[in-house]
Amino acid sequence: MVRQREFDEGKALDAAMRVFWEKGFEASSLNDLTFEMGIQRPSLYAAFGDKKQLFETALRKYTQLHASDIRSKLQKGKTVKESFRFLLEGIVEEEYAIGPSKGCFCINTMVELAPHDEKFEILTREHQMYLATIFQEKIEQGVHSGELAGDTNIKALAQGLVITLIGLTVMMKARPERSFADNAIQMALTMIK
Repeated sequence: MVRQREFDEGKALDAAMRVFWEKGFEASSLNDLTFEMGIQRPSLYAAFGDKKQLFETALRKYTQLHASDIRSKLQKGKTVKESFRFLLEGIVEEEYAIGPSKGCFCINTMVELAPHDEKFEILTREHQMYLATIFQEKIEQGVHSGELAGDTNIKALAQGLVITLIGLTVMMKARPERSFADNAIQMALTMIK
């Protein structure tokens, strides 16, 4: 007879995601993880595998949530340009309102693990490509509505905006002068025409 788990896997995974997001893969000890998850090591291994498998599961959950959040934020503007303005300014506003952030879990992984771990290189690249697809969909709406020029290179614009999003997110970890971030956003938005 299979023994039923005595903990909520979803809540435990959320706790692991927070630990990895804050500390990164290498700096997150099994003690940190089991303490925050409220489970013992055997339960962690039985439910999620080893530390690397747990990290991968947490990253996959994060990227799904992040993509959904980005898609939702892009629906707030009446125009394509306004939608991207809200998205990019929201990153800056959060940083100054909440205080120093952990950044983006996926970007943190891109920096920490992707250069020397092919699996995480692929996972983080897939997320970038998915964000580009979300951006392309929004830009296509603008082309179809006539807001954007019919000859807009939709794919290139989407990819440029993904790089802007990533760069801005990384830059905000260092809390630059507000005008620096605002100027960067204004320049990025000039791509949308």
